[in-house]
Amino acid sequence: MAPRRSARRRPPRRRLALRWLGLLVLLAVAVAYVRPLRAYQHARSQVAAAQRDVAALETANRVLRHRAARTDTDQFVLEEARKLGLVRPGERLFIVKGAEKPEGAPIR
Repeated sequence: MAPRRSARRRPPRRRLALRWLGLLVLLAVAVAYVRPLRAYQHARSQVAAAQRDVAALETANRVLRHRAARTDTDQFVLEEARKLGLVRPGERLFIVKGAEKPEGAPIR
């Protein structure tokens, strides 16, 4: 007896239609999620950028608070007066031209 070839039978039309309908519904759901996912990722990137900005502003604020606290000291007043070229009574101001400034010296 010859082996019987199993012929592939085509599923009924109703089952094919249900498969296509299921695939279309799945595709529609996937497409519907694209915009909210993009909005979510955009919002996350904006939050991350805002957090970086806040961190930078907190650092700048800390530096400014430290500097503001220093303004009450006599040493700060003396340094700022020297930067402006002021001298104490009885002192003489000497200006040396052509000399290089040492590293770390403030630039006027």
